[in-house]
Amino acid sequence: MEIRRVLPSELAAAFSLLVDNGWAHRIAGLAEFVALVEASPVAEVAVIDGQVVGFVRAITDGLSNGYLSMVVVAPAHRGRRIGTALVAHVTGADPRITWVLRAGRDGAPAFFARLGFTVSSIAMERLRA
Repeated sequence: MEIRRVLPSELAAAFSLLVDNGWAHRIAGLAEFVALVEASPVAEVAVIDGQVVGFVRAITDGLSNGYLSMVVVAPAHRGRRIGTALVAHVTGADPRITWVLRAGRDGAPAFFARLGFTVSSIAMERLRA
């Protein structure tokens, strides 16, 4: 498995992976997805045998704060630690960076807890309209 920055030729595959796994309500279409990726310092794919099987997007300054925005793995490849590898690849080992995320999907709280994330008692959010 290779984890690296998504290539322009893989954007449609990464978009389809998201849409096929419950993210359609968050992304209006491929053009919006491309804009999100272009504006994100972190947009990585997991690739096996030339196929995009995972995607992660994050926003970070690389020094103090980071927001893990999207993590998805193709159903046929789940249970192989691909999601764990994607998150580890993005969050790294720098203890100075505080990473936050929204864990509202089924199974997400348990998944991220296994990776060391805890429920915050101080986070706030302003929901989109």
